[in-house]
Amino acid sequence: MAKMERIPEAGSEEAIRAYKTILSQVIDQRPSGMRQRLADALGKHRSFVTQISSPAYSIPIPSKHLPSIFSVCHFSQAERDQFMAAYHQAHPGKAPAASGSRRTRHVSLIVPDFGDDKQNAALDRAINDFIQKITSIAGKGSG
Repeated sequence: MAKMERIPEAGSEEAIRAYKTILSQVIDQRPSGMRQRLADALGKHRSFVTQISSPAYSIPIPSKHLPSIFSVCHFSQAERDQFMAAYHQAHPGKAPAASGSRRTRHVSLIVPDFGDDKQNAALDRAINDFIQKITSIAGKGSG
């Protein structure tokens, strides 16, 4: 008799691990620096990306981040379909953010190092906030 593949229980940590495993595999197949590019695109710290991409952490991926993840990580259609099937299993009835995602691109800036972790973090937050506000304004004009 053929071995039946066990389907994780909806909403369980095992179901969350299933889609995070797919994301982790996609990231591992991409060039180095992908986690940092993803952190930049999400306006988050790299540790956040580690938490949402590692199956070892049970923290779910917020659906609002899915379009950016698909764009930045260059998911193929097959990878996206596999990921979304697992995501729906983990979060039944939760509609992910609009799939007509806007493409993103990576921009690097050279900024002064203030020699103080708190000041450097404040500058990083200010830059991320500024970019999010600008892209929000631009997004409202394109509708």
